[in-house]
Amino acid sequence: MRIALISPIAWRTPPKHYGPWEQVVALLADGLAARGHDVTLFATGDSRTTARLRAVCPRPCEEDKSLDPKVWECMHIAEVFEHADDFHIIHNHFDFLPLSYTGLISTPMVTTIHGFSSPAILPAYERYNGSSAYVSISDADRSERLDYAATVYHGIDLAQFTFQPGSGSYLLFFGRIHPDKGAADAIAIAQAVGMPLVMAGPVQDKSYFASEVEPHVDGQTVRYLGTAGPEERNRLLGGAHALLHPIAFAEPFGLSVVEAMACGAPVVAFAKGSMPELIRDGETGFIVHTVEEAVRALGRVPEISRARCRREAETRFSAERMVEDYIAVYEKVIAGQENVRPWGYYQVLSDRPDHKVRRITLHPGKRLSLHRHRRRSEHWHLVRGAAVARVGDKKHRLAAGDSIHIPRCAVHRIANVGEEDMVFIEVQRGEYFGEDDIERLEDEYGWP
Repeated sequence: MRIALISPIAWRTPPKHYGPWEQVVALLADGLAARGHDVTLFATGDSRTTARLRAVCPRPCEEDKSLDPKVWECMHIAEVFEHADDFHIIHNHFDFLPLSYTGLISTPMVTTIHGFSSPAILPAYERYNGSSAYVSISDADRSERLDYAATVYHGIDLAQFTFQPGSGSYLLFFGRIHPDKGAADAIAIAQAVGMPLVMAGPVQDKSYFASEVEPHVDGQTVRYLGTAGPEERNRLLGGAHALLHPIAFAEPFGLSVVEAMACGAPVVAFAKGSMPELIRDGETGFIVHTVEEAVRALGRVPEISRARCRREAETRFSAERMVEDYIAVYEKVIAGQENVRPWGYYQVLSDRPDHKVRRITLHPGKRLSLHRHRRRSEHWHLVRGAAVARVGDKKHRLAAGDSIHIPRCAVHRIANVGEEDMVFIEVQRGEYFGEDDIERLEDEYGWP
């Protein structure tokens, strides 16, 4: 399968520090490539992947402020859709903007909705509902105004997270310093139980940090470390007594939650958004509603098996499981297209009273049935790949750019003799273009 993955360009894929969307796309690209799929990752030029990298934007816009995000986002997305015909499917992780291109292409698109930044963006998703197959990252993050192909939980690279069987001596807050993430509540919880709190994550609200967090940072009872890279993240999560996740919004997913479980650390989280889906209350952590409930739950943390937390991460949140789930979505979307056949598929580009035009994709080693038409002629133009076309008793080798004419009533067929999908444009001329004007002489599939 030839797959295009659209990653954001705010950060590198994978990110050096923060960048949850980019992290997910990086794991998906490498996982799909490892399974033999032909994957092209559209990301920043400094991105790293085992897939094929295609970049317009040289560096992350958040790291190089000389890059105007609107300009580079426009060129980044256009690069994907200008080559849409090269792919069986496009997988969009760039929010709603790529949806506006779907009416210009025939390649199907899957869009993972990584949460709704605001209700104001819903009209864009509503307008293109049906033009792209939507995937939610939790059941809690679905809008009743949209249709969904599936829910696919994020996966993590378990090899990056070391299981620590022993309980740590500090509590951990790991995430954006922003009111939504509840940094101030995490401080209040830690102070109430008398345990030191370690905080790591980018400051996204400077005034909130200055008023609600920084006054409590003393280097002992509360330590703020800034952003943490992969190695430090692993160390911090593994050494924590528990992860505090007192969110103030309906979080669509929580990568730090499943990363903590992978290291064996239980999670105490407020019952908002996806948290009840990710955390098994009383088994891998506790779902609470207030600071006071969180304080009481921390007294029960020794009841939680850290090995049980690790098993949960391995079973439900591995990168391998995520990749398999997305492959199933791709296959479902492609199979759901009109005109899928055992040998490949076709799309009708034009259907008028005096002609019909189809774009036909033939998989490697496949061929059409030997047949003829009594009410139309055809003209084939090869776009990609290598083919052998039979017209009457003669065989013709065709390469990209070659064309061949099939007169009315001529016996004909075409076979893909290359190692990649072969694509050709078929122009039909005549008085009738229905599928019942096919007289099959040899048919190895048992259907059209």
